[in-house]
Amino acid sequence: MAKQTIIKANVLYDGKTRQENRKIVIEGSTIIEVSAAGQVKADYEGIITPGFLDAHSHIGMFREGEPQSEAEGNDISGQIMPLSDPLNSVYFDDRAFRDAVEFGVLYSCIVPGSGNLIGGKARVIRNFARNRNEALLADYGYKMALGYNPRSTTEWKGERPNTRMGVYQLLEKRLDEVLTKKAKLDLELVRKSHEAGRTAEKEKLAAVDKKQLLDTAQAEHRLGFSGEDLALLDLLGGQKTVKVHVHKNDDVYYLIDLVRKYGFKATADHLGDVNDKAVFDALAKAGIPIVYGPLGSLAYKVELKNEDYRNCALLMKSKAEYGLMTDHPVILSAALRDSLKFFLIQGMSETAAINLITSGNAKILGLQDRLGSIAPGMTASLLAWNHEPLSLAAFPKMVMAEGNVIRK
Repeated sequence: MAKQTIIKANVLYDGKTRQENRKIVIEGSTIIEVSAAGQVKADYEGIITPGFLDAHSHIGMFREGEPQSEAEGNDISGQIMPLSDPLNSVYFDDRAFRDAVEFGVLYSCIVPGSGNLIGGKARVIRNFARNRNEALLADYGYKMALGYNPRSTTEWKGERPNTRMGVYQLLEKRLDEVLTKKAKLDLELVRKSHEAGRTAEKEKLAAVDKKQLLDTAQAEHRLGFSGEDLALLDLLGGQKTVKVHVHKNDDVYYLIDLVRKYGFKATADHLGDVNDKAVFDALAKAGIPIVYGPLGSLAYKVELKNEDYRNCALLMKSKAEYGLMTDHPVILSAALRDSLKFFLIQGMSETAAINLITSGNAKILGLQDRLGSIAPGMTASLLAWNHEPLSLAAFPKMVMAEGNVIRK
C-alpha cells in the first residue's frame, strides 16, 4: 500500500462548502478520504483549500526579466494559425512559475496572444513542472480573437483587414472553405466506400481484403486535408473548446451568432468592457461560459473605456457561468487570488469566491473530475494556509501538487 499522508483541516474549503475540523487522507496522488478529524495525528495542519487554476494565461511566454522584443506571446507570420502550440514558446525557468506556485496557483490554461484571428492551441499546464516534458495536463482547445486586437495588427504578415467587418469576413470565409472541402471529400469517401464494397462482393474478397480497400479510401480522404484544415475541423467539431478573446457588447453578440452558425464549443474570455447584465445573460442563454478578467489592470485602449470593477456586480446577478483569469502578465499569475476582492466588495461570500478559482475554473476547463475540489477520488493538489485564504496576510505554508509536497 502506498504511503498515506494525513492533513488536518481546521477549516476546509472543499470547492463547494466551508467545513471545520476535517481529516484528509491522501494515498499516492489521490485523496481517498475526507471525514471528521477527531484527535487525529496529522502530517500537516491548517486552513485548507484546493490548488488554484488560472483559466487564461500567457505565463512563460512573456517572461520576467526579458525585454518585450524577446516575448513569444504572438506570432506575426499569419492571421489564422491553429497549429501553433503555446507550449513550444514556454520557458520553465521563468520566475513567474515559482511565484505562482508559492501563492497557490498550480495550473494555468496557456494560450497564444490575441493579435491573430486564430492564434493557436489552448493547453492546460502544471505551473510546478520543471520542464515541458512534465508540464502538459490537458489539450483543451484553441484560441480565437475578436474585436480590436486582430484588426490592430495590419503591419504583421498575412492577410490583415483593418476593420472588424473585414476580419470577421476573413474568419468566416476560411471556416466555410474547410467545411465545403470536407463536404466534397466526404461525398467522395462515400462513393469510394460503396465502390470498395461492390468490388469486394464481385471478386468475393475476404473480410480482411475488404477492410484494406476501405482503409485505403479513408487514408485518401484524410490526405485531402492540410494540417491546418484538420485543426480547423477539430476546432469546429465541438469536442474541444475555443477560447474567444472578446471585450465589447457588440462583439459578444457576434460571437453568439458565430457559435450558432458553426456549432463549435466556446468560452467568452475577458469581457472587460461589458457593462450590461443583458450581455452576460445572452451568453448564458447561448450556453457560452465566461472566463472573466483581468481585473485591476490599466484600461489601455478605447475598447476598454467601460471597464469598471463594479461590472462584477452585473456578472454576479446574471445567469452566466463564469470563472476568472489573470491574463498573465497583465495581472501576475501569483495575484489570481487578489482579484477576488472585486467580487467580495460586491457581496460574494468568501466560500463562493474561493470556489471561483478552484472548482469553478476546473469545471470551465473540463477538469472537474480531477481538480478544483477536495473529495475522495480527486487529485491531491491542495494548499495549507497560515490565515483565512482571503486575508491580506494569508500565505500557503504548505503546497501539495498531485500528492507531492513541493513547498513547506
